[in-house]
Amino acid sequence: MVLQDVQRLVVRVQERGVDFAVGGGWAVDALLGNQTREHSDLDLWVRAEDLHDVLSVFVEEGIDRILPWPGDRPWNWVVHDGRRKVDLHLFERIAAAGDWRYGGALYSETFPEEALQGQGTIGDLSVRCESARWSLEFHNSENPRDVDVRDMRLLCQHFGLDLPTRPGQPPGGDR
Repeated sequence: MVLQDVQRLVVRVQERGVDFAVGGGWAVDALLGNQTREHSDLDLWVRAEDLHDVLSVFVEEGIDRILPWPGDRPWNWVVHDGRRKVDLHLFERIAAAGDWRYGGALYSETFPEEALQGQGTIGDLSVRCESARWSLEFHNSENPRDVDVRDMRLLCQHFGLDLPTRPGQPPGGDR
């Protein structure tokens, strides 16, 4: 997705009052303060209760196709219009702990609120995004793609973080 499309969608979602955070490759670039590569999509972390509002924005923008995430992950949706693609990552607060739950009844993960409290810029637009340490963790899957390894290296260099020595390993230091 090109910068102008990302900025337009982010501004429209902000104007609707949706609480969200940018994720994925655009979060890495936001944290670094500049676009370092081309992106095929925009990842957004959105509270489950805000799904209707965010989908309304996308429909107004002409993004009218919704696909479930491949596999059994009903908390992930892909919305697109054939040109622009947004991966929605739905989460909800766990009241007692104050953490976020990402996933469904059969499979879920939890992470602290701080994971989505990073601050960065996309072009000249200030955005909330994944924090550097958590963006590193989210990129560090069991089978990271080359682009994920590249993004992790950039985050580590910029923020003085340790590069995980094996896939799926949490980043060095405390979370």
